[in-house]
Amino acid sequence: MGRAEERRARQRGGHRAAPKRRRSTPTGETGGKRPLIRRIFTWKKVLGTFFGLCLLVIAAFIGLYMYVDIPAGNADAQLQSNIYKYSDGTMLTRTGYLNRESVDLAQVPKDVQRTFVAAENKSFYHDSGVDLRGTARGVLNTLMGRGTQGGSTITQQYVKNYYLDQNQTVSRKLKELVISLKLDRQKSKDYILAGYINTSYYGRGAYGIQAAAQAYYRKDAKDLSVQEGAYLAALLQAPNQYDWALASDTGKRLAQARWNYVLDNMVKQNWLDAGKRRTLQFPVPKAPKAAPGMKGQTGYLVDAANGALEKQLVAQGRANSLGDAEALVRKGGWTITLNIDRKKQHQLEQAVKEQLTSKLNPKKRSVDANVQPGAVSVDPKTGKVLAMYGGADYFKHYTNNATRRDYQPASTFKPVILAAALAEGARTQDGQPIAANTIYDGTSGRQVVDHGSKVGFGPPNEDDQNYGPITVQTAMNKSVNSVFAQMGVDVGMDKVMSVADKLGMDTKGMEAVPAQTLGSMGASPLEMAGIYATLANHGVKVTPAVIKSAEHKDSSVTLPDPVGDQVIPREAADTVTSVLTGVVDDGTASDSVAQNPARNGQQVAGKTGTSDNNKSAWFTGYTPGLVTSVGLFGEDSKSHAHVPLTGATGLITAGGGRINGGTYPAKIWAAYTFDAMGSVSKFDLETTQGAAVQPSETPSATLSPSHTPSHTPTSKPPTSSAPPTSKPPTSSAPPTSKPPTSSAPPTSPPPTGGVTDNPLDPGGGQNFGQ
Repeated sequence: MGRAEERRARQRGGHRAAPKRRRSTPTGETGGKRPLIRRIFTWKKVLGTFFGLCLLVIAAFIGLYMYVDIPAGNADAQLQSNIYKYSDGTMLTRTGYLNRESVDLAQVPKDVQRTFVAAENKSFYHDSGVDLRGTARGVLNTLMGRGTQGGSTITQQYVKNYYLDQNQTVSRKLKELVISLKLDRQKSKDYILAGYINTSYYGRGAYGIQAAAQAYYRKDAKDLSVQEGAYLAALLQAPNQYDWALASDTGKRLAQARWNYVLDNMVKQNWLDAGKRRTLQFPVPKAPKAAPGMKGQTGYLVDAANGALEKQLVAQGRANSLGDAEALVRKGGWTITLNIDRKKQHQLEQAVKEQLTSKLNPKKRSVDANVQPGAVSVDPKTGKVLAMYGGADYFKHYTNNATRRDYQPASTFKPVILAAALAEGARTQDGQPIAANTIYDGTSGRQVVDHGSKVGFGPPNEDDQNYGPITVQTAMNKSVNSVFAQMGVDVGMDKVMSVADKLGMDTKGMEAVPAQTLGSMGASPLEMAGIYATLANHGVKVTPAVIKSAEHKDSSVTLPDPVGDQVIPREAADTVTSVLTGVVDDGTASDSVAQNPARNGQQVAGKTGTSDNNKSAWFTGYTPGLVTSVGLFGEDSKSHAHVPLTGATGLITAGGGRINGGTYPAKIWAAYTFDAMGSVSKFDLETTQGAAVQPSETPSATLSPSHTPSHTPTSKPPTSSAPPTSKPPTSSAPPTSKPPTSSAPPTSPPPTGGVTDNPLDPGGGQNFGQ
């Protein structure tokens, strides 16, 4: 080491400097260079690109802001007529009457004005007129095809109502944003609020608060109370769903919740005293009145067509909600062709008149004013709704009885239980397959048992009649509640409700409990016609379609195929059909249907139903080419509460004037069907079970029962005076799957399963079997 090096070493602490190392080259790098991606995407370049895009967006928005002017508002001029046609193209009706009367904001009480702000846009009085986050979300949802937007301000909704339209496009949303910003700068908040409440759609054909005040409360806007204003403000979210006259129980709960939300927001904004708020009660609106040009059945048909179209517009993302869709349809310009067959529609109306309404005399019997008939007829091969009866007259009764879902279908639900048993391959708790000839205990009030444990349910049969051991076929014929209550538990109520959903019943919110075996849920004739049409179509799903086509001046709407997929096995559906022929030939519908002189040997399947306290009565039945569901509903003519039908028309029955499904509903069905069906036809069934199956041999008369009924049923034996041509009389050649109880009772004992000692359904009353 030289002196110079020693000196430097001492200065460094006595150590020689280590030799410099060459920096190692990372794997994949050559020549000491950084990776290509790191050289291209440096943080400076990324940040620069981001700011560049931001500047580009800002520049584009400024250009859009300068380019888009506030257009001339001309909403009334945009409204046109809608044209409605029968399936053959002939005119049904034309609508185009606009129910709107604008009022100055000074004519609307201040607290009523504030209900709309509390409902839709609490920051209205101090915002800039737009909700950037909500608009951005709406644009993104539109681009992604979700078709849902939320968060619009009152200013934006007014712009959409008055200056633009309800179509869900990116360009429309951007125009809405720009016009809203400009409008908020140029006009006062009172001007915008007045425009909003005068152009919004409230349902019942009412545009604007003045028309809405008249439609719902029969008063002028200046006379509205704060609680009435809160209901009208709540309506804007879903006019059809929240309309008290049309709403389901769920819809009414949602309407009241929205009403409470509005008033609670007013308290939070210090616009309403908390003490006064606690005293306010929900203001039930008055019954609606029909619009001009909707007399007779026309209004019901138009409403049904509009409802179907509105749902499709929402499904296709062309409207945010049913409320927006309704406004879009009411705006006009549509040509809507229905599947309604003009001839069959007339035949159905005549059948109801001849068999029922001509016999009603409210002046003589007050109960006659409470009878509300409804019916729907469907082609099971195409799903087309061929005829619909909504009520006596749209002017006299606004609610469509064909589509309402607030009455129990009662025993017309029993075929669904059997369909579930067959589709699921279910067995009794004794291990026997459930089939048409399976033996059950038909004792009235018998407790349902689930593998040895009573489930707390034991419904009585109609008139508390005992049957003892009987086949499923006989239980269906006589509509024996105790049998189907036990069968539902044997199958599993979750599976029963699942099959009901597959067949076409709206089971949303329904509990899978044994009481549902009595048909204690709500259902409409349209819904029941769809379920039975799926059975008639061999288990291939049929969704009743009211509309054939819908075309707008700017576009057309693609409608879904009413015929869907196989939802239950064909053999299961065909077996149910086979069993239901017994209800017509030997059961509760035999008097009205089987013995009708116009039957002419036509093969028929169907089921009767009589609900809780005789508040509804049903017959849903079908031939191979026509399915029709008829319901009678007891509705108080003034309060619209559910009331019994008992005593209507002065009918005297074994039930003391009770209107069973086998009386007027079955009579209407037979009068219509045998007139409208065309040629006589037979079912094409793939099954070895049920009353429609031709027996291979006569059962032996030497069979003896191991269990006998507690007493002989008092109902009359099967008739043999008018058997169908496709099935020999049961007295001379009974099917092998169903031995006659008089001469060849079943040999196997009933299952050990059981039906609750509380015979009440969730609605608080028992359902009769028929």
